[in-house]
Amino acid sequence: MPYDPAGLQAKFLIDDDLELSNRIVMGPMTRARCDPGTDIPNDLMAQHYTQRATAGLIITEGTQISEQAIGWKDAPSIFRQEHVDAWKKVTSSVHESGGKIFLQLWHLGRQSHSSFHPSTGEIVSASDLPVPSGTARDANGEHVPYEAPRPLTLEEIRTTVQDYANAARKSKEAGFDGVEIHGANGYLVDQFLQTCSNVRTDEYGGSMENRVRFLIEIVEAIIADGAFPASRVGVRLSPNGAYGGMGSSDNDKLFPYVAERLSKYGLAYLHIMDGVGFGVHGLCPLVTCMDMKMAFKGGTIIANVGLTKDVAEGMLRSGAVDLACFGRPYISNPDLVYRFANDLPLNPDAPYEAWWHMKGAEGYNDFPFAELVDEKEAN
Repeated sequence: MPYDPAGLQAKFLIDDDLELSNRIVMGPMTRARCDPGTDIPNDLMAQHYTQRATAGLIITEGTQISEQAIGWKDAPSIFRQEHVDAWKKVTSSVHESGGKIFLQLWHLGRQSHSSFHPSTGEIVSASDLPVPSGTARDANGEHVPYEAPRPLTLEEIRTTVQDYANAARKSKEAGFDGVEIHGANGYLVDQFLQTCSNVRTDEYGGSMENRVRFLIEIVEAIIADGAFPASRVGVRLSPNGAYGGMGSSDNDKLFPYVAERLSKYGLAYLHIMDGVGFGVHGLCPLVTCMDMKMAFKGGTIIANVGLTKDVAEGMLRSGAVDLACFGRPYISNPDLVYRFANDLPLNPDAPYEAWWHMKGAEGYNDFPFAELVDEKEAN
């Protein structure tokens, strides 16, 4: 396939010391493949990410930053030494295969359940508003009603900000190339950003300036800690998404404002879920990647949700985005980069139950790779 300087196969610099081999990003996807009843990464996960190491960048599944952050059965964490040691096996294997990998920092906030926190019986959020519809999954994996969270106190907010910085430091110790702050999909950071979940009357609620304060403090704390420079810190946002009971009438103003505020830090990227394939709240005009690109002052934008190869190529050539992120296609196509480069068909989509209900290698590490195509034929 001829080299296209603006296409998916083009190289891309995150910073002077981190060059991606292509512009294809493997998106973060919770797969709940830790050994049952644990939050410790295992050999299955190392194999899974290594199979997909040809991606220009891998962003791991959401990884819980503290005891308080936990809320998804058999999902991994990054706050104890045993987490660091286990993740080292993953990063070493990915790096040996030539890959680059960021860890996504995750706090579930009101999407957790009290069964994950037996010592307190509490879940926390920006305010005391529960997720308005749907069900949570408790520590046994059963569907249960969402619970009302307790608002974080000012002291607890400061502690939580430091939890993010500590998790970033442990991510560095574990060998990751950078970190992504999960500010999307109705998890804790998003709960502070949006009026549908934040009715605080202190300096963390009300105005857009106040609602973005929590995210800004996290970014500044990670940078000040020094484990990663700003150029290795990304942020994920979902301005249009309804997941987790989210959606607010001022999101078309809020999220460009958030991008503008973040633009001064020299971050690695903003990862924008602007597509309509993950549920759209419809309470205001859609916020596009181009909107965010302009507000982010031309900084690196990753597009995500519902992309196809052709749509991604078009967005890259238009200049609206710099990197294209694929989630579900990566579940069943570990060699997605190769298939795109050679115009090969994709494997059928993985069934829904493979997303996070199944255990072991089935539906996780057992998808076939494409047969090698002769380079002359491909060109």
